Amino acid sequence: MLEWLAETLRKYPEIAIFLSLAVGYFVGKFTYRGLGLGAVTATLLAAVIIGQLGITISPNVKSVFFLMFLFAVGYGVGPQFVRGIASDGLPQAAFSVIVSIYCLAIPVIVAKLAGYEVGSAAGLYAGSQTISASMGLATDAINRLGLPPDKATAMLNAMPIAYAVTYIFGTAGSAIVLALIGPRLLGIDLAAACKDYETRHSAASELGGAGSAWHRFELRAYRVKADGPAAGLTVIEAEALVPNARVFIERIRRDATIMEATADTKLQAGDIVAVVGPREVLVNVLGQAAEEVNDPELQNVPAEGVDVFVTSKELSGRKLSEIAKLPAARGVFLRKIVRGATATTIPILPDTIINRGDILTLVGRSKDLAAATKNIGHADRVTDIADVAFIGAAIALGALVGSLVLNIAGIPLTLSTAGGALISGLVFGWLRSVRPTFGRIPSSTVWFMNSVGLNVFIAVVGISAGPGFIAGLKELGISLFLWGVLATTIPLILAMYTGKYLFKFDPAILFGACAGARTTTAALGMITDAAKSQVPALGYTVTYAIGNTLLTIWGMVVVMLLG
Repeated sequence: MLEWLAETLRKYPEIAIFLSLAVGYFVGKFTYRGLGLGAVTATLLAAVIIGQLGITISPNVKSVFFLMFLFAVGYGVGPQFVRGIASDGLPQAAFSVIVSIYCLAIPVIVAKLAGYEVGSAAGLYAGSQTISASMGLATDAINRLGLPPDKATAMLNAMPIAYAVTYIFGTAGSAIVLALIGPRLLGIDLAAACKDYETRHSAASELGGAGSAWHRFELRAYRVKADGPAAGLTVIEAEALVPNARVFIERIRRDATIMEATADTKLQAGDIVAVVGPREVLVNVLGQAAEEVNDPELQNVPAEGVDVFVTSKELSGRKLSEIAKLPAARGVFLRKIVRGATATTIPILPDTIINRGDILTLVGRSKDLAAATKNIGHADRVTDIADVAFIGAAIALGALVGSLVLNIAGIPLTLSTAGGALISGLVFGWLRSVRPTFGRIPSSTVWFMNSVGLNVFIAVVGISAGPGFIAGLKELGISLFLWGVLATTIPLILAMYTGKYLFKFDPAILFGACAGARTTTAALGMITDAAKSQVPALGYTVTYAIGNTLLTIWGMVVVMLLG
């Protein structure tokens, strides 16, 4: 039975790839306190074990899936990458560049001190910085060194060994250093810092608690009393009676007639008005001063929720508190902000900045939502259809540009097809954020291209390197793991001190910025848990976009520096 299975996998190597994915994703989903191997490392280890059978796979397979993966990476981070370089995210972008240099320099120095050759050094870099994508560019660079085939193969086989050994601490250690050790090292109470940040960035005397004016809304009906403050006022004047919260009069029952409320409609004694607003305000403010009425017909207001893709130049870079006062925002409430390739949830505070490419979840009356959507951007309606013509053309164009070779002073310089696909993703991802009428790729498709594209590449690498993995691990042993600990920890410590003392980041977002620059989502999760707040995520998205791009490219640079 086992011999039949081994012979079948040798004859049909595509089965070995899917078997590696199945085992990798199954094992990778298990975590302990938020930490685990993850799908990438688990897939690599599964592929290495399967690769002991001596399975041969065409290298073209991994190239195809790697191009798909890199394009998806660029497409996802494009809006944040461009904005980080060009606008208000410049300090965070500059910080991310510096941290990326730390993440390149320290592993290179460590590899030289340890005496590792190029393949092991590239794997140590990829694993200690948890940037699996760099191995693809490192592979291209090693193949261009002009080495004898046997030596190049030995280097390529050493790379996944070093990656697998150093990745575990690269993931778990990063989370521990940033979420637990870092705050103590810098003398920061992270939970208190985030609470203080929320207090400072919330409305000074906002009714109903911090942020409540922005969500948790209800629709209730009240009778206008003859001696009440609203009698004789227009709708807009009556709404202004609650200055510290957003409340809107949607409909009015006058005698037996129900009418839609407009800003200049004048209220009369005896009117029953349907008011929408934060629950705390309706109960504690209006409920104390007005007579509440149960009027199902009046309160039967058509309402819905919609995700809106922000494209407006006028709104980009503005605070929520400013946007909320615009006429187009009347009657509309914000429930969620999602930003970046990692779909990071951004806290809703009056001082929260809205950027192009953000996805806002809005709720309200259908006609109010239509008006708001028109001014904000483009309704991001749920669909399963991807623009495959766009994906194919964009990847092909990027790869064609990347394949060009420039000879400068006898030195051949090229982006490689992989680098071209990454840059194509950045450009077209940004264009999509500005003109969302083309190039739609549903988030589920982006996830598939990103996750499965990378893991097929990793599976092929692991299966091909399988026969030499055990021997290499015995040769490098525990010393490789310890060198990996240094390569992981030192850049993070330097990043924390740089962020605090050079860039003077707010302590609440400092560690999120460090996690983003090192592209460690596991660390961000542990940081937000320790902070009991989503505020650290405000420092994550721009730094992630810059860091993810540079750390991937560094895979090629490591080979150039050591090759």
